[in-house]
Amino acid sequence: MDLKGKDFINTVTDGDGMIFLSHIEERPDHPLDGLTGLEIYNRHYDAKRDKASLLALALKLTDPKGLAELQQAVRLYPDELFAYQCDYPKVYLDKWDEGTRRGRLTGVAANDCHHNQVLIVKMVDADTVLVGTNVDEDKQMRKVTAALRPGVRELTKGRKPDDVLARLDTDPYVVSFRNSATHVLASKLDETALRAALKAGHAFVAHDWMCDATGFRFTANDSRGGQVGIMGDEVKLAGGLTLTARLPLPAYVRLLRHGKEVAKSDGKAEFAFAVKEAGAYRLEAWLELDGELRPWIFANPIYVR
Repeated sequence: MDLKGKDFINTVTDGDGMIFLSHIEERPDHPLDGLTGLEIYNRHYDAKRDKASLLALALKLTDPKGLAELQQAVRLYPDELFAYQCDYPKVYLDKWDEGTRRGRLTGVAANDCHHNQVLIVKMVDADTVLVGTNVDEDKQMRKVTAALRPGVRELTKGRKPDDVLARLDTDPYVVSFRNSATHVLASKLDETALRAALKAGHAFVAHDWMCDATGFRFTANDSRGGQVGIMGDEVKLAGGLTLTARLPLPAYVRLLRHGKEVAKSDGKAEFAFAVKEAGAYRLEAWLELDGELRPWIFANPIYVR
């Protein structure tokens, strides 16, 4: 672990080892040479960049009506509540597109699962509460007074100092793991096959809380319709080469070459594109939720050489 740079990467990847770059927003200029791949989505980054949503949570936690709404959301819509900060991970995808112009890189999902988002409201006195999470010490929690949030007095009424006034578990593992997943297309369910498939890029990332993406396929086909490659593979540019996708249900689809959109379709469960030039082609599928398009599937590239 004391090794640096290439020495560290080469040691990890010796034999069957794999190494992925994480938290891209913290290291945007980190080189990708020698890496197996990188995160193309990270749930923690969504929370970090959406400061307004964190403020909205704090306001709801310190108001009886808002707290009741949150408690109902945790009970009825746990996946949607956990995902409400999720957005298009442009910083991550730009880094991936930059890297795949030069070489193969497997994109994977990161839920950042730590079960550390159990929201807590704790009483200090009749006019003051602490707001934080299950991993915060009292001195790390934010102090909120009735002068700022008059509803605090209603929350503390009839309670005593150090009482926990509210405890909302927003990230149980069953929710956080379902938020984003890496689907691996392996020949069998064992470590050897899974490692080989992941290293080859035979995988895609999906927000399965929207819809189970099992069954999605992104392939390259020759002029006779025969399959010549799947996600992660390198295929030769030839006449009649087509990239096709099959989805579990109709969606808005984007095909990108080196990060630039080259084709799209809407409302269909199948997609096809005739390839005319070499490059790294990846595919996205989006679903409309409550009138808003949200990214659902990110396929690893097919590399046309």
